[in-house]
Amino acid sequence: MTKIKFGTDGWRAIIAQDFTVENVARVTEATAQWLNKNYKNPSVVLGHDCRFAGELFAETVAKVLIAHHIKVYLAKDYVSTPMVSLGTVSYNANLGIIITASHNPPSYNGYKLKASYGGPLTPEKVQEVEDLIPDASNTNFESISLKEARDKGLLEYKNLEDLYIERVQKNFDLQAIKNSGMRLAYDSMYGAGKRVMKRLFPEIIHLHDDDNPGFHGQAPEPIHKNLQEFSNLIKSSGNIDCGLCTDGDADRIGLYDGKGNFVDSHHIILLLIHYLVKYKGMKGKVCTAFSTTVKIKNMCAHYGLPLDVVKIGFKYICGIMVNEDVLVGGEESGGIAIKGHIPERDGIWMGLTIWEFMAKTKKSLNQLIQEVYDITGTFWFERNDMHIDETLKKQIMHNCHSKLYQQFGKYKVHRIDDLDGYKFFFDDNRWVMLRASGTEPVLRIYAEGADKNEAFDILEETKKVLFA
Repeated sequence: MTKIKFGTDGWRAIIAQDFTVENVARVTEATAQWLNKNYKNPSVVLGHDCRFAGELFAETVAKVLIAHHIKVYLAKDYVSTPMVSLGTVSYNANLGIIITASHNPPSYNGYKLKASYGGPLTPEKVQEVEDLIPDASNTNFESISLKEARDKGLLEYKNLEDLYIERVQKNFDLQAIKNSGMRLAYDSMYGAGKRVMKRLFPEIIHLHDDDNPGFHGQAPEPIHKNLQEFSNLIKSSGNIDCGLCTDGDADRIGLYDGKGNFVDSHHIILLLIHYLVKYKGMKGKVCTAFSTTVKIKNMCAHYGLPLDVVKIGFKYICGIMVNEDVLVGGEESGGIAIKGHIPERDGIWMGLTIWEFMAKTKKSLNQLIQEVYDITGTFWFERNDMHIDETLKKQIMHNCHSKLYQQFGKYKVHRIDDLDGYKFFFDDNRWVMLRASGTEPVLRIYAEGADKNEAFDILEETKKVLFA
């Protein structure tokens, strides 16, 4: 049988190749054993996103759990990951499970585990589950009747979308957004945010909001190269003030200004800190991943906020959010969480916070970004994912470890941080970072400079040295 391993954010595999009903049952059997070992009368909130066969896989999970006498709260129809996390907290469940491959290509599906506090299960506990995965499923789940389970009280259907909408209505001034005169647009990338956003904002422009489990062949990752149609729509309309986009399971955010320019997560994190502290009077620690902009340090110093920089992976940020008073936790890939919500990435929640910021201040997104620049100085971030030979990837990482790289063209290295990859600082504001993928022959190169030209120049000079 296939060896099943959980990665940075769950188990993901190609549908019908490794992501099969049998393998989903194997993972669920391990999850059920773990739950029964750690809790008395455990319960689970379960859902699936818009991907192919999501309902089939979710029902397989439900049947295996029920066979192990575990109470299941099953979401009606597709839901986002934040909805499952919120449901886990709201129904006092011991675990949340969502069938999703997040931003991965359409051929993939996946399996995420959420803790009782509404965020990623800790790596140690995920490992405990993984260690219990059997070589074959031993549960006769096919014989389980969901109707009988419902009659016996082992299964309850829950409307997690209604639960989420109620939470949004309590926490946002939606009327301020609607009455602001702003023209807004939303691209769900055919993902799980499409219906909830239609319900919250039926009057705005919606793109890719029809049912398409294949995502029209496009990986639903909210990065600029995947959002050309959305960007062009904003540019051609000439009167859209802001565009929000979310990934397949709606936990990651992408953002566009009124000119159709992509606003990356570094800028979004800074905008959130600025809004929550200056305009809402909130305080707390800021926690960011190793690959985010150094300007966050400037913003935290300006407002007197403590800052923690952690390894890449939202689970590390979540671990701090659960135990400490965290205002904003965010990573470079668009996963951001803020105080007052669950310790979970939530693309829609972050987008609504930005829209509320714009509505309350009556300022454009670019005017608000200028407020950030007035505090931190300007910057530009760029990233290249280089598909290279595995041997070359390992050699480059060895060279980093041996401190062989002391200069990239005209950029002289002043210091190196190696928390998670290697970050070469040229001064306090300019840097390049090298990080190898643990699962594929990919070398990620991240660069930050004062402007776009400088960031690209740093990338090019670095590539000349690495691939000489």
